[in-house]
Amino acid sequence: MTAVEATPVPMTAKRRGAQLGMLAFAVLIVMGAYASVGLGINGKVPSGMLGYGLGLGGLMLAAYLVLAKWAPWADPLLLPLVTLVNGIGLVMIYRIELAGQAGASATNQLMWTALGVVMFSATLIVLKDHRALQRLTYTAGFVGVVLMAIPALLPGSLSEVQGAKIWIRIGGFSIQPGEFAKLALVVFFAGYLVAKRDVLALAGRRLLFIDLPRARDLGPVLITWGFAIATLVLEKDLGTSLLLFGAFIAMLYIATQRTSWVLIGILLFVGGAFLAGQVFSHVEARFNVWLHAEDPALYDAGGGSYQLMQGMFAMGSGGILGTGLGQGYPKLIPLSFSDFIFSATGEELGLTGLMAILMIYALIVQRGLRTSLAARDPFTKLLAGGLSFILAWQVFIIVGGVTRLIPLTGLVTPFMSAGGSALLANWMLIALLVRMSDAARRPPPQAIQDEGMTQVMQR
Repeated sequence: MTAVEATPVPMTAKRRGAQLGMLAFAVLIVMGAYASVGLGINGKVPSGMLGYGLGLGGLMLAAYLVLAKWAPWADPLLLPLVTLVNGIGLVMIYRIELAGQAGASATNQLMWTALGVVMFSATLIVLKDHRALQRLTYTAGFVGVVLMAIPALLPGSLSEVQGAKIWIRIGGFSIQPGEFAKLALVVFFAGYLVAKRDVLALAGRRLLFIDLPRARDLGPVLITWGFAIATLVLEKDLGTSLLLFGAFIAMLYIATQRTSWVLIGILLFVGGAFLAGQVFSHVEARFNVWLHAEDPALYDAGGGSYQLMQGMFAMGSGGILGTGLGQGYPKLIPLSFSDFIFSATGEELGLTGLMAILMIYALIVQRGLRTSLAARDPFTKLLAGGLSFILAWQVFIIVGGVTRLIPLTGLVTPFMSAGGSALLANWMLIALLVRMSDAARRPPPQAIQDEGMTQVMQR
């Protein structure tokens, strides 16, 4: 017998094969949808189908190889699920490009996807231990605030698009820093709440059946609320404002398990948004469009509710099964390749297709929450839970906006809408979840005896 030594348990070949098979299946579904677009429009398979298929397949194979080497025990479903929803977005942008809508470019989106995969891979390679982010808690908070503040400080000519000051535009280059700010702020929230959760969990007075927090502990919530309302007022960005404040309240609930924080957060945001609507005209206009979308004065103006109603008409015409890929009229929906890609998809894939896409998002979020539950340390639990929630919350905000459940916010559908900033940030978000799931699912080292014999643990 040789001396006992500790060696990490390798991942089984069967598990690697299953993950690669699911990834290949996702790419095949996307290419089938791509062929359906060509058949629906021209009656033949698109001539560039092979190139797009090889491009997407090669990108995802590269991502798989990086994941297999640097995060071998990560959740096997995350990459195939993201590949599928990203690929459906590529197909829809290609279809909208064929419809002749200016700004839609499937080639550009494929290039942004390639860069997203690069960011995904770089995050996994560089960030070998996600717990190192906890040491950067306040640095991440500072970076997030700066990224959020820059567009508000720039003149409108360099930062304003469609009425919202959320861009940095210099020459032909543009970036939306708020998309990266949300990642930095979630890291900050996680680190801060781990350090302060015992204090924030202390109960104050009891009102009916709810234990209210102590008044002295409301400071962080009020500061975050003030930052969210300032984003709404100064940058005219309801979406990011709602996204960040909702993420903070959700993570506060995860950390303390107190329902009172959720109720206080809802009351603060609704009250602040209502007051802002009474004082600031652009906030009032956004709420008027939501409440009075059928008003001919707003619809006939070519702005206001026109975009919202056109999207709803498209989804209504799609019905249960949709018109079929290539058979709809996405050109009639303004910005159908970005803000309203969900509506354009609903017209051609119907309610059935939209529910399938929502199920994909739900599975991604579920895998992230499962990572949070399996995590061995509080920081990982909060960070994985926060990132999962912010993805789910963003989907809810955009779907709620285009279906008129809540006011339209201007957020884009994750992984589907055209654009670079959101796609890169969301691929980085998935990389963080992959890194944390690898740490949570990795079995402990096994004792190895004799001549290199290993015991493989299967789950």
